[in-house]
Amino acid sequence: MNTFTLEVAGVTRELKVCSVSNSVNIAAFIMFGDVELTVNCAKELLKQAPEHDIIITAEAKGIPLAYEMARQSEKNDYLVARKGVKVYMHNPISVAVKSITTAKMQKLFIDEADAAKMKGRRVLIVDDVI
Repeated sequence: MNTFTLEVAGVTRELKVCSVSNSVNIAAFIMFGDVELTVNCAKELLKQAPEHDIIITAEAKGIPLAYEMARQSEKNDYLVARKGVKVYMHNPISVAVKSITTAKMQKLFIDEADAAKMKGRRVLIVDDVI
């Protein structure tokens, strides 16, 4: 198995290298379940992040990082753009996105209450893929 050694935020991890296409390989960076990595990455990213009022991330792998960044920055709120419309969403808004880790186009959704939370505020977009 081909691996890549990641050294980030004071921690070292061995990541599996995965083929995305014939010409593109990526190191599989999975933050789920790795509390030390999540906490340390959040701390280091906040040092470089611009001033912001609220954080938003896409479902699902960015959620732990967005949560931890909101917690460490003492923001009491963060938003998640969902991959599907949920029954509790009122007047959902969608955007089509293409990720290098997903084969097809996806749609992300927020509802009007989340849109209102962002209006006129400085929004920091956080994700696990860069």
